[in-house]
Amino acid sequence: MATLARGDSFMTTPIHIISLGAGVQSSCMALMASKGEITPMPTAAIFADTQDEPESVYEWLRWLQKQLPFPVHTVTRGKLSAAAIVMRTRKSDGLKFATTDIPFWTLSKDNQLGRITHRSCTADYKIKPLLKLARQIGGIKRGQKTVGVIQWIGISLDEIVRMKESREPWAEHRWPLVDARMNRHDCLQWMEKNGYPKPPRSACVYCPFHNNREWSRLKSSEPKEFEKAVQFEKAVQASKASTNNFSSTPFLHRSCLPLDTIDFSTEEERGQINMFNNECEGMCGV
Repeated sequence: MATLARGDSFMTTPIHIISLGAGVQSSCMALMASKGEITPMPTAAIFADTQDEPESVYEWLRWLQKQLPFPVHTVTRGKLSAAAIVMRTRKSDGLKFATTDIPFWTLSKDNQLGRITHRSCTADYKIKPLLKLARQIGGIKRGQKTVGVIQWIGISLDEIVRMKESREPWAEHRWPLVDARMNRHDCLQWMEKNGYPKPPRSACVYCPFHNNREWSRLKSSEPKEFEKAVQFEKAVQASKASTNNFSSTPFLHRSCLPLDTIDFSTEEERGQINMFNNECEGMCGV
């Protein structure tokens, strides 16, 4: 963060940092910045790794880093799927809870469908690690109230419901794609026009927000990653079954059927809303 003297007072010039999800929108945004189509040039990009993205995303990230004139830093809190099956015991009453919460779909003993609405996966494994490094890069002081970091988020015009202001007084959110009036399709067109390959979809392999199209793509195009999701679902169910305070069974698909038994092509005919538009923190899948 640059500090400029002005008489007896000081003012700070915020640095610009890209929140890089390594999906279509944030990749397009980063490449546009590299060409000077979005200014100023960012100081850096930060990729928050849950360690559970499909391999296609990690391959893309390695390629993308070579195209950008600014550094791409990777931060991680650890493997999210491992934390999700670890149960902690509350001292006050002995009840057990997951170390981190994922928004599973649920099926109760009387066959009522539901969903876990409270979740901490995005905040714990995306936002907090990213902000920690952004503070370091921006030289943010403890208790600082002035904006020292402009955080670019790759939300496009068709996802404006996901736009949220920063909760940190030292950080300000910016949405360059919305400013440019670009939707996801526009991003793909820009990539093609500039001779870049199509980016993959960025999200944990087991994300319950996947629609049937994404589940079907994962199963057919990245079967090893799909199998990881299948095994994760079984591990979570076994972990939850060991508790004395979780009566419903968690599932990854909204039908609450085992993932490896679903015919996604049949399910797709019914149509689905895009659950990522309800992703409250606005940080996943971009």
